[in-house]
Amino acid sequence: MKRYILLLLLFVQGIYAQQVEFKAVPSKTSLGINERLIVEFTMNQDGDNFTPPQFPGFKASGPQQMVSNSWINGKRTFSRSYKYLLIPTAKGNFTIGSATIIIGGYEYKTAPIKVKVGDAIAGADPNPYANNQQHQQEMQQNVDQGVHLVAEVSKTNPYVNEPVTVVYKIYVSPYTAVGGWKEVSSPQYNDFWSQNIDIKNPAVQTENYQGQEYRMLVLRKTVLYPQKDGKLEIEPLTLDVSMEVPNGRRDIFGRQFMVATNKVVSAGKKFINVKPLPEKGKPADFTGAVGSFSFTVKPSATVSKNGEPIQLDIAVSGKGNLKLFTLPKPQVPAALEMYDPEHKENISTPLSGMQGSISDSYTIVPQNKGKYPIKELSFSWFDLATHTYKTITHDEIMINVLNVQENQESADKGDSNKKDVKSAEPFRFIALETSLKPVERDDFFGSGLFWGLLFAPFLLIPFIIFGRKKKEAYDSDVVGSKIRQNNKLAKKFLGEAKKQLGNKAGFYLALEKALHNFLKAKLHIETADMSRDNIKELLLSRNAKEETVADFSKIMDSCEFARYAPSSDSAMQNDYDSAVAVITALEKQI
Repeated sequence: MKRYILLLLLFVQGIYAQQVEFKAVPSKTSLGINERLIVEFTMNQDGDNFTPPQFPGFKASGPQQMVSNSWINGKRTFSRSYKYLLIPTAKGNFTIGSATIIIGGYEYKTAPIKVKVGDAIAGADPNPYANNQQHQQEMQQNVDQGVHLVAEVSKTNPYVNEPVTVVYKIYVSPYTAVGGWKEVSSPQYNDFWSQNIDIKNPAVQTENYQGQEYRMLVLRKTVLYPQKDGKLEIEPLTLDVSMEVPNGRRDIFGRQFMVATNKVVSAGKKFINVKPLPEKGKPADFTGAVGSFSFTVKPSATVSKNGEPIQLDIAVSGKGNLKLFTLPKPQVPAALEMYDPEHKENISTPLSGMQGSISDSYTIVPQNKGKYPIKELSFSWFDLATHTYKTITHDEIMINVLNVQENQESADKGDSNKKDVKSAEPFRFIALETSLKPVERDDFFGSGLFWGLLFAPFLLIPFIIFGRKKKEAYDSDVVGSKIRQNNKLAKKFLGEAKKQLGNKAGFYLALEKALHNFLKAKLHIETADMSRDNIKELLLSRNAKEETVADFSKIMDSCEFARYAPSSDSAMQNDYDSAVAVITALEKQI
């Protein structure tokens, strides 16, 4: 009888288990990087120990729980759901794993979900949780109009090596508050020579955008020089913006309620149709210079006495792609020895493009008396103003070498046994005497070197014993070992911080570790004793200057603050330079 009851219970339990439904339902499986995804985990039986999956490639918020329990015609209907709002953090294909829950003593899992995140989509819904359709539409409109990212390109049909400027601007509505942003993707400038322009003291301005007044901030300025012709693509700058927008509701005083949300904005891809430089009229010596230039060739002197060297300066100045072409090289006779040039650049890159000068300075040393020509030099470029090639040619330069110093002084003339061989190149005198050594030599065995090598190991024994004792004392010094280890770690993490410049999280983590290990090495303290007041008191007690201690505290504050605020490459470079300067100062003071 017991066997039948057990079988009945197992049968009923199996039917119960088959009736349990636990599933994951995504709002969509393909979305843009500026859209939102809702994943809802639902069950028709109450359970315990709900464990959500990992959400790779997304920033998750939630869950929102909803429970429904009703009786209709004596039949109970139950449902529970967990909703998660997912914000994409990168483009690509991602798999959301299985959620688990315990229902009736059994563990149930949902099927994995594959999601594809693509490019930003215009008019994406930023808040799928909006309850009221009218409010949702109004909030959607506020979000769409709240923030815009624009890339302004100065020219869309330039020549090869003609400067093109790209200015990235962010427009913010007066009714929108922006808390910050982070880059989702940075623009790539394939087939361009690029130069970013530092923006000092950026200021918010008021500008008209799409017929409405917006607050505008310039984020980035870049000068591009296309290196080939054809249709070239500039990949977009994409930002994830934290913002607050009106949600369509008002309080009793008529003030609008604000809701926090995120919006991924993209400047969009830009295409530039680059024209090739014309082949008609192209000079044979053309090396790719494009712009407006002047060309000079100037020797330091045209007359050389006693073989004095002459400096020949070849320079190009003006406005154009100064870093992207080579200067002409002078041709000199064999009697003039010419050394490799010293290249100098004095170039600035404003928004209009490169301007300044470049030069090559050659040192020429005469080898023989006479007159020697330096052939004429010419420089060609493509003029953007007239769309034609221009050439400047400098005349031939004649170098007059009056005399050169002989390799041997006149005192050698009294030696009649020496035969002076003269030609275009200097030679040594013919050797008339030899310095031969006998073939037979003393045996090595029994020599002084033999006995020295034999007894040398015995003489080294006291030094070996002394060195071993010093090594044992060195290894047994626990405190000193910790100090040395902390010194090594400080140098290691300081080097790691330099490598991580441009990566905010990795840079400030490495810099903070470097500072902590430096304090451990110098103050002989542990991590538990690293309170700000204790550090300050210990540094001052070690004769550290107050301004140096204050600078050290500022750097520690920067490391902590940078975790919660955007940080530019220039700010990270300044923090790194300040940290090196402060550590160097403390090394000398304590």
